[in-house]
Amino acid sequence: MARAAISTTRKAKSKPVSTSSLPRWADDTELLGLVFDLEAISSTSLYSQYTIGLHAWFLDQVRQFNPELSAYLHDGESEKPFNISALEGQLVPTGRQLQLEAKQIYHWHVNALSPRVAQFLREWLTQLPQTLALRDAPLQIKQVSIAHPPTTYAQLLQSSVEKQTNVSLSFVSPTSFRRKGHHFPLPVPVNLFHSYLRRWNDFSGIPIETEAFLDWIDEGVIIHQHRLESVKVAAGKRGSVTGFTGAISCGLSKAALANTEFTRLFYALVRLAPYCGTGHKTTFGLGQTRLDWLEPEPATPTQLFTNLLGERITELTELFTAQRKRTGGDRTDKIAATWATILARREMGESLQVIAEDLEMPYTTVKTYVKLARRALKQE
Repeated sequence: MARAAISTTRKAKSKPVSTSSLPRWADDTELLGLVFDLEAISSTSLYSQYTIGLHAWFLDQVRQFNPELSAYLHDGESEKPFNISALEGQLVPTGRQLQLEAKQIYHWHVNALSPRVAQFLREWLTQLPQTLALRDAPLQIKQVSIAHPPTTYAQLLQSSVEKQTNVSLSFVSPTSFRRKGHHFPLPVPVNLFHSYLRRWNDFSGIPIETEAFLDWIDEGVIIHQHRLESVKVAAGKRGSVTGFTGAISCGLSKAALANTEFTRLFYALVRLAPYCGTGHKTTFGLGQTRLDWLEPEPATPTQLFTNLLGERITELTELFTAQRKRTGGDRTDKIAATWATILARREMGESLQVIAEDLEMPYTTVKTYVKLARRALKQE
């Protein structure tokens, strides 16, 4: 990852947070969720795509403590056995950036989906650094608590409900699926449960035949109520995502309940959702999911601000893609999305050096791309 964006050092590691109140969990734990209480040391500007920095900081901690696990997390051969949230708390738009308020507490979630990650988290907490630093925005780690209780996949299956009860899921950060090469911003049951089943089959050791289960989901899951809102956000390293937030309530038909094996799995996957998140880019804060129906909070200036970047990246991506098609140039979406991401972030006031670090690209390449993007913009 872009280590220049990370300021945690070996020296910081030598001054761990007090272990007296750290949470504990059993050796056989496979799933858990932690929440970190972080205090802003000073009032500091924070760039709008700071979740890239949270992602990089966490993976650098893994690299320092467990190189073998770090290599596995980077290999891209499976579902990622962890996810993180964005910061929850008072982030105030100031100019083209966000502002961390001194002495304010911010909450950050880290979820483990495999025994390897759960074991790493337990060892890591005993030597946790005092500070999480997002470039020039230091956050003091004040406390770590359990957000989602330690459990195993087998326990989720054993405790699942076998009678007809409705369930509710709330999507508290923008959520989206990949479908036929595009973003699909709707919680269609097949997409929801395929998302959860992929993680289940990768990490549970209790594999389920995918096609048969999803056919059963398609036939038997009934959505009783929904409250959804679509949003465009910058997510991950390149491009933007069209996603949704809100809540749904659903249940099973009488015919579906006749299949007791799949019924048990349905309720187990619902219980899995808060741990694994929903959809894609969950390691960059998307798809954070909660059980129960949560009423929406009024849109904050921070949400409106962060949506602006996503909307601008989408606008520029569409423009550059159409332009390249007209000129017969390289039509790959990746190039258009990269140009759009670089230019939109530069327009928001971020330095080319910071953008290069986040995208893990040479500075000279980023500098060239922003020139090409501006030239292309003038041609419109």
